[in-house]
Amino acid sequence: MVDLPEETKKPRTSVELFAGGGGLAMAVHQAGFRPLLFNEFNNRACETLIASARKTLGVDGLERTEEKNPKPPQPGQPAPLYPGDVRDLDLSALQGEVDVLAGGPPCQPFSAGGAAKGDEDKRNMFPAMFKAVREMRPKAVICENVRGLLRPSFAEYFQYIQNELSLPFEKRVDEVRWQDHNAHLTRILDQLSDEDSDPDHYKVVMVRVNAANYGVPQVRNRVVIVAFRADLGVDIDAFEKYVKTERFSADALFRSMRDEDGPYWKRHSDVEDHVRERVRKHLPKVIKEDDCQPWRTLRDAIQGYGTDVKLPALPPVDLDRLHEKFDFGRDIDVVGHIGWPGARIYKGHTPNELDRPAKTVKAGVHGVPGGESVMRLDERVPDASAPFRYMTVRETARVMTFPDEWHGSGPRGEQMRQLGNAVPVVLGEFFAKAVADALSAAGH
Repeated sequence: MVDLPEETKKPRTSVELFAGGGGLAMAVHQAGFRPLLFNEFNNRACETLIASARKTLGVDGLERTEEKNPKPPQPGQPAPLYPGDVRDLDLSALQGEVDVLAGGPPCQPFSAGGAAKGDEDKRNMFPAMFKAVREMRPKAVICENVRGLLRPSFAEYFQYIQNELSLPFEKRVDEVRWQDHNAHLTRILDQLSDEDSDPDHYKVVMVRVNAANYGVPQVRNRVVIVAFRADLGVDIDAFEKYVKTERFSADALFRSMRDEDGPYWKRHSDVEDHVRERVRKHLPKVIKEDDCQPWRTLRDAIQGYGTDVKLPALPPVDLDRLHEKFDFGRDIDVVGHIGWPGARIYKGHTPNELDRPAKTVKAGVHGVPGGESVMRLDERVPDASAPFRYMTVRETARVMTFPDEWHGSGPRGEQMRQLGNAVPVVLGEFFAKAVADALSAAGH
């Protein structure tokens, strides 16, 4: 990637829609973008954004606003937060000011855990993203959503989403069915050449991701859609190859574990021999060679190795106090590391294993499913039954690669819902940095 001349450099800017608890917003900030606007409908999530803004979002504060035609704040001013329906906003005052528009439209219409009504669901907010693109004309768009969009029943509509993002100014009127509008968009796209440079067009890259393959200590299958304005001359093929190259693998993790003194066990030297033996016994017989780094595990996250930046290990949860809502982090000022009683394994829900990436953190339609946040602990002695407990909010935030400075608002269930709906910071930062590098390489 090329560097811009010093005299042309200026802070890149971003707008975050459907910000939730702030995962993608934190990622975009860490990639070097200055936020111009946040939008989030849920009041608890807005409280979270405000509480964590200075430490996690790189702004001098967030200022709630009812202004429906927001202006870009000057550097050093608080970023506006519109706590309402994004469809009520007129974002045209931000036209030409935004480098990246980021957001994850609500996923319930396409999630296997929801009603799965897709485009018929009133919670489908992709049309609001297309409207925002028309009004702001950002240089790039980053959009994350559930893998459910790839289900055969949604295949045609998912292609329509990509087509409409490619041609957002070919606006669909209410009387036209999406299927008919999709046919219209397809005809136009079929006639375009690879050299298309129309500023009203965008070039779209769709990436299927497992967050664990990008350094997140969690198996989380998602879809990331990135679009660049066609007139910018971004090398789409190079960008696509870069973001689809996985950096971490299960095989690399297994290789680091297979010897009793392997790198994984050296990092976790306090793990008892009988636990190591049990884990090693269940490794695959065939482990492939590759150039990847090891998947990060739940144990890594709890012990502070869940990201490239080493964090302090979380205080251990006393197994004799599992019947209490005890604050295990209070002595070292770690927020949200509070035990939760009543853990059990539910039918159809296997527990999280310490020496594998965590299972997908879920929001749940009515809160977090009980069995999903249960973790199996180390056996105290050989051949004993392993105890179980619920993950704390802080442990869950760590497997989402949220910084410890992130403080969720509301009761435990609400904080877990915000985490389950979020984008892991490490995953979002990877894509945001790749977008910034691609823009730089194209001279922007």
